[in-house]
Amino acid sequence: MTTAELTTASPAALAAELESALDPRTREILERRRASGVVRRRGWLVRRMLAAADVLGLTLAFFFALWFFNGDSATALTDRIDPRLEALFFLLTLPAWVVMAKLYGLYERDEERTDHSTADDFGGVFHMITVGAWGVFVIGTLTPFADPQLDKIIGFWFLAIAFVCTFRASARAYCRRQVTYLQNTVIVGAGDVGQLIAKKYLQHPEYGINLVGFVDAEPKTRRDDLGHLTLLGAPPELPSLIKLFDVERVVIAFSREAHDETLDLIRRLKDLDVQVDVVPRLFEVLGPGVELHTVEGVPLVGLAPPRLSRSSYVLKRAMDLVLTVPGIIVLAPLLAIIAVAVKLDSRGPVIYQHERVGRRGNLINVKKFRTMRLEACRGEAYGGEAAESEFRALMADPDLRAQFAASYKLQRDPRVTRVGRILRKTSLDELPQLFNVLAGELSLVGPRPLVREELTEFYGDQAERILTVPPGVTGYWQVNGRSGLAYEDRVRLDIAYIAGWSLRLDLAILARTVRVMLSRSGAC
Repeated sequence: MTTAELTTASPAALAAELESALDPRTREILERRRASGVVRRRGWLVRRMLAAADVLGLTLAFFFALWFFNGDSATALTDRIDPRLEALFFLLTLPAWVVMAKLYGLYERDEERTDHSTADDFGGVFHMITVGAWGVFVIGTLTPFADPQLDKIIGFWFLAIAFVCTFRASARAYCRRQVTYLQNTVIVGAGDVGQLIAKKYLQHPEYGINLVGFVDAEPKTRRDDLGHLTLLGAPPELPSLIKLFDVERVVIAFSREAHDETLDLIRRLKDLDVQVDVVPRLFEVLGPGVELHTVEGVPLVGLAPPRLSRSSYVLKRAMDLVLTVPGIIVLAPLLAIIAVAVKLDSRGPVIYQHERVGRRGNLINVKKFRTMRLEACRGEAYGGEAAESEFRALMADPDLRAQFAASYKLQRDPRVTRVGRILRKTSLDELPQLFNVLAGELSLVGPRPLVREELTEFYGDQAERILTVPPGVTGYWQVNGRSGLAYEDRVRLDIAYIAGWSLRLDLAILARTVRVMLSRSGAC
């Protein structure tokens, strides 16, 4: 049925025709929601689960501290009050902790942001518990009713942060398995940008976005990789489509509608209880550090220069050392086990070093556990001409050549050993790069280490900016798609990372890296 036919069809015929065009998964979700008879959405579920996680985490931290410190509360009350009264007092303060978390915005962001995770919560949780615990300590010290002990406060503070973050991660994992977590989503605009957004949503099922389809009066031809997505109608029909398909999120992505008509559509959506996301103009140059400021009420997007100041670089280097030295010590047994496994699996050295371009254009040798047969490893110190010959034979296959050109990797590389496949899938082959970080050649977080050919071919006039910071073991694009990203997206994200750098961003990327490694999505 064409857009014109949809416009003139009766409501019943429209509903039947559109619903028949939906993919089976969307129809199943709609049927399950209609059968339940109760309209409950992601926010309803996540807020309650996160509040329960906070209460459980704080309570366990309190009683562990109470037990470990021989009956003295880590929140402020000590010998002067019976431990049972201390426990009662703490339980009575739990609603205040929940209210504080609400004030910190720790319950709302999952509904608003598709990619929100516990890693993003860490700063808020850390600050909330620090303020709460130490606030009680100060109040207790200044009043005659209690004599708080420092070691008990520290014990509660540390345990509360650990438990709350752990239970929040578990709560989100539970929520993501529920049909209530899924958000039926419509994209307004079926042009290049709208279809790009759709592709990215389909690559990330963990976002809980169930794409229903597009709304556009003048759509472009649908990309082959968008599977089931269909055209639902024109923008004026969007309000009725939202009610028909229980839509919770609408993405405005550059339709050809006039500016005034788009503004009017967005205003109408505000009365329909839906989350509205607007893809900004010039989104290609916006990064994680983008900020809004105003001129007489007109919002402006601020873009910082894409470089790190000297003080920022010193702070970044300090963080690398603080985390890397204990990291190597803790991981030493695992490094030894992997080294033995690599050695027993195939002949050759345990470590493979490959030349990359580092900060300021200096050449560095990046270390990895060897994952290929020795004779297939490229480089004079390894397979030499035999490895180059095998590589050329692989590149004779057009499909493999295209795959390598897109990501400089092969999904099913026949040169990889049995142990190597496991190491690549889990990204454990990159652990020796910690020694590159120790030497100052790499940072824990930064742009991907590039070979000279990549830098010349893909980065062009952006190459100079990339070389202002050391490459990273992990990076912004690695936690936003890994090998599934198009190369132009990687370049854009690398530049955006440099422009938006902050210590908090690095910590968030490190936390997300752990999650990505555990999910093993996008690894080769």
